[in-house]
Amino acid sequence: MREVMAENMMLRQRLVVQTRGKPCPRLRMRDRMFLAALSRHIPRERWGISGFSPKTLMRWHREAVARKWTFKHRRTGRPPTDPELLALIISMAKDNPRWGVYRIKGELQGLGHRLGATTIRTILRRAGISPLPRRDGPSWPEFLKAQADGILACDFFTVETVFLQTLYVLFFIEVGSRRIHIEGVTRNPDSAWVTQQARNLSMEDGLENVKFLIRDRDSKFTASFDEVFCSEGARVVKTPVRSPKANAFAERFVGTFRREASDHVLILGRRHLLRLASAFEDHYNSHRPHRGIDLQAPDSIGSAPSPVPIDRIRRRTVLGGLINEYHGVAA
Repeated sequence: MREVMAENMMLRQRLVVQTRGKPCPRLRMRDRMFLAALSRHIPRERWGISGFSPKTLMRWHREAVARKWTFKHRRTGRPPTDPELLALIISMAKDNPRWGVYRIKGELQGLGHRLGATTIRTILRRAGISPLPRRDGPSWPEFLKAQADGILACDFFTVETVFLQTLYVLFFIEVGSRRIHIEGVTRNPDSAWVTQQARNLSMEDGLENVKFLIRDRDSKFTASFDEVFCSEGARVVKTPVRSPKANAFAERFVGTFRREASDHVLILGRRHLLRLASAFEDHYNSHRPHRGIDLQAPDSIGSAPSPVPIDRIRRRTVLGGLINEYHGVAA
């Protein structure tokens, strides 16, 4: 009687497998274990009703026994390094190419993370970074970035009024922070006027950390203009003839001012342009994000603003609605 019941159960299980909707259905692990268990109650000469050879059924039974006596083993060895610590080590190596393995190890130890030198060396090699400190000088981008904080660039740009009068705007830009200083607007930028604007910038402490001044060879920049900067310990660097790319930061600001301000306003006169330029200077320095300084504003470099709830964000218009600024309001 037990054999007949086992045969019926095996045939039913085979029918279930065949009716799963596939031309050649694959057996699941529980199907194999079930058929192997039933085969123990059926004579060996009748195992063929399962559709599989006796050898296959015996193999399934051995696998079921092995699975029964197989226990989960805990992995041995050193635990993996924290992914955030891995990212920190790689960041240290990229930001400080003159640091070696032991320098990074010491920096981590000062932060309370003890890691072996061999582990750090392996992490750097897997990231494609040499674990040896770089002995040569800085690369060109690193050199220019280090020097940028002491470089000031200046230039003129012109604006045509509604009455077709040409106005000249003199501005200075700090290459490191991208901060703009618009010093004046005039119709006649002679030597005395240009020199006085340089003195005004000096009295505003705008030349405190300046080491180099970049300017073009425009005749409006005279020897008296250069002398103001030389007296403050700065060196005047003249760009080559017809080489606007040599003063790229100043040229880029001119394009920005035209695209965002002067190309959309009819200028009535000098005072009107001065008010427009002063308002744009405030927006440029205090709010406008700059790609060259990681999308920060010059006045907020290094600060990390806290997130503002969406319902407390308000819009503020600048330049009569030409530009919109978004700020958080107090609760």
